[in-house]
Amino acid sequence: MISGKAKIGNNTDILPYTVIEDDVVIGNNVKIGPGAFIGNGSRISDNVIILHSASISIWPNSTSYANEPTNVEIGEGTIIKGLTTICRGTTYSYKTVVGKNCYLMNHVHVAHDNIIGDNVVMTNGVNLGGHVTVGSNTNIGGLVGVHQFVKIGDYVMIESSAKVSKDVPPYALAGRYPLRFMGINFKGLKRKGFTSETIQNIREAYRIIYDSGLNFSDSLKKLKDEMEATPEILNISAFMEQSERGIIPK
Repeated sequence: MISGKAKIGNNTDILPYTVIEDDVVIGNNVKIGPGAFIGNGSRISDNVIILHSASISIWPNSTSYANEPTNVEIGEGTIIKGLTTICRGTTYSYKTVVGKNCYLMNHVHVAHDNIIGDNVVMTNGVNLGGHVTVGSNTNIGGLVGVHQFVKIGDYVMIESSAKVSKDVPPYALAGRYPLRFMGINFKGLKRKGFTSETIQNIREAYRIIYDSGLNFSDSLKKLKDEMEATPEILNISAFMEQSERGIIPK
């Protein structure tokens, strides 16, 4: 069933048994289905691929939600594979956002009011609680569960089957149980074109944070006082300052 009120762009391929509700906007060159559900509030950009039985803009898992008009925004070039579910926002932020060129594999769940950056990969079975933020260029391994309100930084790698209940700072490699900082995401940074000097600066920043023996406030002050304010160092310090759940330990 495809509503005549939905706005659908050019060269869009919608396969059988797909449901598209009234308040839906779909861009150009989009491929959908079969058996997908595209609910009210869906805002889907150009060149998106949504595979079999994925559900976009479903009701959020929030007992306070009362069918207010909220959205899901899917960025250009993103791929959403089979049986993945993405909840619309609540009145907390009125939207859930998945950025550009993301790759959400089978059985991923993106809860209400999540903000997902660009070029994010979420492997099979990743489950994000409500109000989660994931930075750009981050890779989350299979069967990872992320607690509500957790923040995950840019260029992070989280190993499979992890439980994420604290914030994961930018450029980190995180794993084990309980989840801990295992070093920087060296291979990911090299793959993305970071220079050896930049990677060394990031490594030095985390030496101050985790190995100096200082508490959170003092290590942050030392980081600001002693290191050049490169974009990466500013990103790390801003993330730490804005962390509400605390960052993962080493």
